[in-house]
Amino acid sequence: MRELAELTMLLREGTKLPDDLKLATEEFREDWNLVLSGDAHWLDKKIRRRRWYLLWIDERSLRSGVGKTSQEAIAGALKLALRHVSARFNAAEVEHIELKQYPWFFIAKVRVHPYQIQQSAVLSAANESVCLPVSLPAELIASTKIAFFL
Repeated sequence: MRELAELTMLLREGTKLPDDLKLATEEFREDWNLVLSGDAHWLDKKIRRRRWYLLWIDERSLRSGVGKTSQEAIAGALKLALRHVSARFNAAEVEHIELKQYPWFFIAKVRVHPYQIQQSAVLSAANESVCLPVSLPAELIASTKIAFFL
C-alpha cells in the first residue's frame, strides 16, 4: 500500500468522473480508494479542464488511531475519519496528520476534508436535514409559548 501522508486524496468507490479522466487508484478500506497521482489542487485542475467541479466542503473530520507502526496508526485514524464523511460526498483529502511515538506503539490524529466531484457548480442539499441556530430576543421568549412538533 502507498504511504499515507498529508494531501493524500481518496475517492469513494464508484465515484463518477469525466469519461476521459483516468486516475490511478489503489484500494484503501471500506469503499475508499487512494488516488496515486496527486493532491486536491492537481485533481481540481484536471477536473476543471473537463468542465466538471471539485467542490470543497467545510465539514472536517478528526479521528485518532493506534498502531505498531506509524503507517498502521495513520491508516486506522484515516479509516475512522472517513466513516464520518457524509455519504453524499465522494472524495476526501488528508488535510493534517499528527503523530506521536511511544516505546511500543504510535498514536496518529488524522483530519480529513470532504469534497464533491460533480458536473454542476452548485452543490445540492440532497435530502439531509440541516440544523440552523435560532436566536430569539428574551422578551419574545418570555411572552410567547413556543411548541415544537416532531
